[in-house]
Amino acid sequence: MYFYPFKRNQMSKRYTITAALPYTNGPIHIGHLAGVYVPADIYARYLRLTGNDVAFICGSDEHGVPITIKAKKEGVSPQDVVDKYHAIIKESFDEFGISFDNYSRTSAKIHHETASEFFLDLYKKGEFVEEITEQLYDEEANQFLADRFVTGTCPRCGNEEAYGDQCENCGSSLNATDLINPKSAITGNVPTLKQTKHWFLPLDKHEAFLKEWILEGHKNDWKSNVYGQCKSWIDDGLRPRAVTRDLDWGISVPLPEAEGKVLYVWFDAPIGYISSTKEWAERVGKDWKPYWKDKDTTLVHFIGKDNIVFHCIIFPAMLKAEGGYILPENVPANEFLNLEGNKLSTSKNWAVWLPEYLEEFPEKQDVLRYALTANAPETKDNDFTWKDFQARNNNELVAIFGNFINRVVVLTNKYYGGIVPIPSEFSKVDNETLATVKTFPGIISNSIERFRFREASQELLNLARLGNKYLADEEPWKVIKVDGTRTQTIMFVALQIASALATLCEPILPFTSVKLKEILDANSSKVDNSWEDISLKEILLLSGHRIGKAELLFSKIEDKEIEVQLEKLEASKKANEAESKTVEPQKETITFDDFTKLDIRVGTILEAKKMPKTKKLIVLKVDTGIDVRTIVSGIAESFTAEGVVGKKVTVLINLAPRKLRGVESEGMILMTETLDGKYVFINPDDNSVPNGLHIS
Repeated sequence: MYFYPFKRNQMSKRYTITAALPYTNGPIHIGHLAGVYVPADIYARYLRLTGNDVAFICGSDEHGVPITIKAKKEGVSPQDVVDKYHAIIKESFDEFGISFDNYSRTSAKIHHETASEFFLDLYKKGEFVEEITEQLYDEEANQFLADRFVTGTCPRCGNEEAYGDQCENCGSSLNATDLINPKSAITGNVPTLKQTKHWFLPLDKHEAFLKEWILEGHKNDWKSNVYGQCKSWIDDGLRPRAVTRDLDWGISVPLPEAEGKVLYVWFDAPIGYISSTKEWAERVGKDWKPYWKDKDTTLVHFIGKDNIVFHCIIFPAMLKAEGGYILPENVPANEFLNLEGNKLSTSKNWAVWLPEYLEEFPEKQDVLRYALTANAPETKDNDFTWKDFQARNNNELVAIFGNFINRVVVLTNKYYGGIVPIPSEFSKVDNETLATVKTFPGIISNSIERFRFREASQELLNLARLGNKYLADEEPWKVIKVDGTRTQTIMFVALQIASALATLCEPILPFTSVKLKEILDANSSKVDNSWEDISLKEILLLSGHRIGKAELLFSKIEDKEIEVQLEKLEASKKANEAESKTVEPQKETITFDDFTKLDIRVGTILEAKKMPKTKKLIVLKVDTGIDVRTIVSGIAESFTAEGVVGKKVTVLINLAPRKLRGVESEGMILMTETLDGKYVFINPDDNSVPNGLHIS
């Protein structure tokens, strides 16, 4: 194994870190956390720990079309929607420990001013082109259909549920007029085309710059999914992109001739990073400009893969056109996180919502942070399952990390009254162990700085494993019976590992770090080692220092807690299936004579057996009152063969015989399908009804 030495900072560097602005049309779920906010927070916390000047910026995106759709559904104003969800999202982030330096909102006055100024600056420089184009229009709703007011078939992958701005299946960025068979999300009508005037950012004008900057400048340091999507877009040829929309919700276009038009949300939203930075700087008494305009500042955007084009092509083109801003050094976009084998869906309630998690798993923020990091969708879509979440907690955090700390603290209190003992001469194993501890800041740094947060989480756990192995091999609980001096050294070394863990776990497990420092530190300042200290210092926790009593860092998650979560998801699945069921329309009208041709009678199932090598078929022997006949029925997914024997059923007996898998079926059992997809018999309740009785 190669150990990366931690490189001591010669001087602090300045970083501006942005996390994608969440839409305020609903709360945060685990897909958002795994894709954007947990990795961004790990990176920001790490940079602060290593002595850098960090502005970690985010805020609510309050002008997206999904917000107006939500408002229409709830019968409230868009402002009501954004006020509600901005408060929920901000509170959730705070409680979950996402350490934003500023969390703003795009409805703030400072953002409206910043976005309007940015637009006017580009307008005055002649960076826009004005075009009269044909846009989709809903005649019944009497409005143009922008973005997510249109759904249809993606022209690239064939997904029939693509939006007018993006296909969430293949990640392609679209225009509403690109969709095949478009329909209005407002009325369901097929829209018409109507002329309207808009302002466009001519991306083709910046194509040469983007080719050089991305395809040549970032070929080796951007993630392959990011670079590949950008290359595909550039190779396909860039075209002008509208920066205005015909909507009544958003930032009004600051031109006299643009009444009734607003800034397109993907022009408006990324400027929210700048306005949020201004808001932060004003609050803390700093100058915002170096964080966006100084070439020595490193700008990093954390996003999901569905936002790659906007952050790597469109926003950089805007910044380049303005001329005074730095460009992102990296855009480490993650892939998508699925849930129990299915895509996360807010509309179908197929999600793990952060506010609910925080309520149902109090004081377990770090468990979710760790589970999402250890299974992060960094290079491909990954799947979150509740069983894996439970296993990560019980088998890794509890059994490895928590177990090591608990043993060290319990034994220190038991043997020495909580006082860090004085070591004697270190053995070869002691020296090797302490030397290995000093390599971990470099190892974990190397992973984090390459945006490999999954790798970093496992390296952190390897440090805890090192501690467990050291204790297991040295066995202080046995050695103390024969060699008290040697036991002091063993426990001293183990406490150094615990102290290193207290600092190195902070980016990934911030709440655990605080708790562990409290246990080890007993409210003094002797444990507050820097990241650099761990790689340089010979001793992290001095002899004579008193630590606190043992507390469990992590507790086991029981099966019943997981079953509750799985039952919630199953309820969502059933509700979605019920909602998707549509009542079939009435069939063609028949006459009474047509009906009398049907011979429907009461029967009893005498025998039943599953047809071999089939999934659905059961072979029945049915007493119809006039004979006993064979009927093959596709009910095996709803009934067992043993369970239907003796059942009263309703039988159509004059249906023409038909061979199924070599068995001739001489009738049909009348059934209906429930909302959850199961079959039930249409049968008489009264067992006194004799077989053979006509149904009429």
